[in-house]
Amino acid sequence: MDDNALGQMGGRAGMVSLDIKGKTALYAAYMPFLRHGGLFVPTARLHQMGDQVYILLSLMDDPTKLPLSGRVVWITPAGAQGNRQQGIGVQLDDNEVSTIVRTKIENILGNAIKATRPTHTM
Repeated sequence: MDDNALGQMGGRAGMVSLDIKGKTALYAAYMPFLRHGGLFVPTARLHQMGDQVYILLSLMDDPTKLPLSGRVVWITPAGAQGNRQQGIGVQLDDNEVSTIVRTKIENILGNAIKATRPTHTM
């Protein structure tokens, strides 16, 4: 099967880097409403729903890059209504690393996770 056929089926894989430096940026990127959690990744690279994505996440001041994997479940195209940032929402896979990262993110956000401020996705 060629790459084009895989892309049409949502099977393309991609690697992206995500560097989140502050709590406000983390709040805007985190997608707690997804099973296993998710992250919005600003990117101009074209993705399709269901594409497998690998993320190297740098979180706050931690020098460790955390390797995550997941599937595209949200796409904000260029020029989206409301001046929303172009990018993809990635639902994290159900694995130990994702669980650790999700717990870490939720601990950092604390009660802010329940806020009603707009995010990159909702």
